[in-house]
Parts: sequence; structure tokens; C-alpha cells
Amino acid sequence: MSKVRNGGLPFKVAQSVPGARAKSCYYSAMRHTALLILCSGALWAQTNNANRPTWWAKYEYLSANQPQPAGNTPAVAAGANVDASNECGPQSETFITLNPAQPSMLTAGANEIFRFPMRGYFSSDGGSTWGGVDLPLPPPKGNGINFGSDPTLAYDTLGNVYYGYIAVYFGHGTGINGTEMAVARSSDGGRTYPRAAFFSFEGGENHFNDKPMITVDTNAGSPFKDRIYIAWDAAAGGSTSGGIRVGRSSDHGDTFMVNRADDPKGPGRSIGAVPFVGPNGELYVAWNDYRANAIVFNRSFDGGATWDTPRLVAPKTIPFDIALPAIFSRGALVYPACDADRSNGPHRGRLYCSWMDLTPAGSADILVARSDDQGAHWSAPVAAGDALTSPVDRFNHWFSVDPVTGAVALSFYDTRNDTTGGRFMTDVYFTRSGDGGVSWLSPNVRVSSVSSNEHDCGGVLPCAGINYGNQYGDYEGLVSYGGVSHAIWTDSRRQLQPATGCRTGLTMEEVFTARIQ
Repeated sequence: MSKVRNGGLPFKVAQSVPGARAKSCYYSAMRHTALLILCSGALWAQTNNANRPTWWAKYEYLSANQPQPAGNTPAVAAGANVDASNECGPQSETFITLNPAQPSMLTAGANEIFRFPMRGYFSSDGGSTWGGVDLPLPPPKGNGINFGSDPTLAYDTLGNVYYGYIAVYFGHGTGINGTEMAVARSSDGGRTYPRAAFFSFEGGENHFNDKPMITVDTNAGSPFKDRIYIAWDAAAGGSTSGGIRVGRSSDHGDTFMVNRADDPKGPGRSIGAVPFVGPNGELYVAWNDYRANAIVFNRSFDGGATWDTPRLVAPKTIPFDIALPAIFSRGALVYPACDADRSNGPHRGRLYCSWMDLTPAGSADILVARSDDQGAHWSAPVAAGDALTSPVDRFNHWFSVDPVTGAVALSFYDTRNDTTGGRFMTDVYFTRSGDGGVSWLSPNVRVSSVSSNEHDCGGVLPCAGINYGNQYGDYEGLVSYGGVSHAIWTDSRRQLQPATGCRTGLTMEEVFTARIQ
């Protein structure tokens, strides 16, 4: 390990030589193809360029194809797994939240891959049935069109739900005209979104906004109660105007003030920012600094007006993303999912961050670190997934702390049930900790009732044979409250039939939810 200072951000990072983090791994930088990671004889590549946003695949599809019309089929319960979407086109990147004043009121969202708008979902019966709605988009700029991407949702204490996303403007054959942040507000549980704020416009293809996450301060005694925070990364062509941005709103999402949570003098070099709030209104943000190859964290004690010095949560092995067999085309993105214990339990105030990284065996697992001093110091990471005899890949996780019980929970994709021999098939699994993240429930609980396979397979069966560039997307969702968790994800179990107005036998990623108690 070596002490470095990169862009004014001090922390330890692993040297890029064999044996620095895992004796079986090393990195080699390659122009245009970014990084190749060699582990235990497997050659896995970074699939995404850091100069391209995570929504680029959707832009490529929509710029070359006509968008599909909206779906109208109502969703129905299907046992323990409920299809919340039931639409012709595929979805990816799901998120879910609930109303703490009415925990049976769930609200969710997903990317539409073949359509322009974001999709919202709403349930008033604890997720047994769902309805759907499109999110608003601003008018196009010039002779162009636009689409939404990257859902994130949170409730305030007044019953309003806020849906954050990106609006991407592009022309007819003229590339990206710009991107803008969006936060829509609903006062009826996500059935309608009559108001939306659009802000922080960036113009051009090398100046873009990407991967927002939203939260609300719901602490009764906080001086910033009901303040909305949304964090994202902004690439700005290597200038100092990019970086990790945080927007804050004190007027229920009508307007946002924006500043930077990372080093304001350095260039943007990060992705996957996630904001979360402590029990007294402390604001925290963590992200993946892919140049320093570390999970990094910062904090604000004045409602996001000013920020402390960024701190290290942990160094890691995978810098940006990795083409695991199950998500070989899209690539599994490295990002933190974090939360704080706001319960009245013994670990009140404890902070948690989780992320994906490689194991010494060359597979991917979910790691968790915790802090009891408001993020000044972090514990050594521990693996949350089961220790199995054969290598298993885990990715696209989400993390949630129950604000009532203090129990911490994780959900993630897992390849342990693969029957192809290639770690292609995935299920959603769930685990929880009742001792503040020191140990994790084993065996992990299988949430999805059917395995999915989005690999092209090369003739190996079973295989869905689908790949729309997005595959699973970059993340899935989880929310916990009062001893109950709700997971949301996409999988490819469905073949949509003509009766639904879809093309015959076309397999699509649908949005599924499940209640876990």
C-alpha cells in the first residue's frame, strides 16, 4: 500500500502491481479499451468507457429505432413474485421506496429501454398489485427529441414522493444536445406526477449528467426536516466543473441549489454517488472514485451547504466495471449503496456502505463496511454473500437499513443456481444482519422464483437469447420498514404474447417485486 495524494484527495490506494490487493490479479491499462482484469486465469474486460454515461446504450437504441407506444396491460399478482410492469418493451434499473406514514403504499420506477419516458409504478396494498404511469419529460431542445434514464425515489414526511432521473436531449442524427437533472413530485403515491423540476443542464456529448440517487431527511428532530438531496456525477470533458454534485431543495422540489461533494479543484473522475441521512440530519455521500480505485465518502453537517474533506471507505480491485459472464455486454458497475441507522436501537447512527468487488477466487461478491463515528473511520469490509464451494458472481446490489428495527438488509443478483456451467444464470437473493453488519444471514434467501439467463450463450441451453445492450442495467432496488423488506428487480422469465399487443414470443426484461419478511 502506498500513500498518495491525487487531486487534493488524501487516502491510501492499492498499487497497480501483482499482489497489491489479491495475488491472483493485476491490471494493465489499454488505450480506448480501458482496463483488462486477469484473475485466476479468467480474462474479463471493462465494458464501459468512463467518458460515456451509463445511459448511452438507451440513446443508441432510440436514435436508431422508433420508440414503442406505452403499455396498458394492468399488472396482476403471480405468487410470491409480482410482475409490476407487464409491458411490451424491456425495462432495467429498478428502484423502490415506501411511505413511512403508510407502509403499504409502495412507489417504484424503472428505465424503459424501447421508449422515451421513465416508468413509474404504484401499489397501495403492499405490492400485491401495481399500476403504472409515465414520468414527465421537458420539451425537446431545437430539432430534437429526449428521453429519461436512471430512476431513484424517496418520500418525505408529508406523503410526497420524489422521483429523480436524467433528461437526455438528442437530435435527429446530430448526437447528444445535452442532459439535465429531473425531480418529479407526486402527492398521491406515484399515481400522477403533475410537477417536475429540471435543472443543472450540461451541453454536448462530453458534458453529461449521470446516475443520480435521491434521499429525503425524514428525521423529526432534524433542522433540515423534509429537505431533499439528490447526488450524481457530472463529466465535463476533464475540466474542474464536473465531479460529484449534490442538489438540495427546501421547497418540496420546486427549486434546487447545487454544489460539489468531492474535491472542487479536481476534475470529475467518479461515478455512482449515493446520498444518505443520519438520525440528526447529517448528510452523507459516497461514490466510486475510479481513478483512485476506491470507495470514497464525504459528509455535511449544515444540510449540504458545505462539505468536509473526502475520506476513504476502502480501496478496491475493480476500478469501474467488469464484464461478468452473466452481464458480459453491459458490464457490472462498481458503485456504493449506503444507509444510516435511524432507529432507536443499539446501533443508532451507524453508517453502512456496500459495493461489489472481486474475491481471491476471481468471482464477484458484495462487501460491507460500517462506521460508528460519522464516517471518520470505517471497519474492514466483510462479505455479505454465502461462502460456497464453487465460485459465484454477485452484482447489482442494494442496501437498506430498517428505520424501525435497525436491521440491515441487502439484495443482489447471484449465479449460484446456474446450470450452464458458465455462471450465466441469475437469481435475486436477500440477506440481512441483526447485529449491525458484523454477521450476515446464511444461507441467503432466494427471492426470485425463476432463474434468468441474459447471456447469448453460444447455443448453450437454457438461454433467453436476449441482449438489448442494457441487460440488467446498473442497479436494482430494496427498501425495508417495520421488519418487512420489498425487493424490486428485472428478469427475463416472460415471453410476451400477441394477446398483450406484443410481438409473438418475444422475451423481455420485466419488473418484478417481492415481499420479504
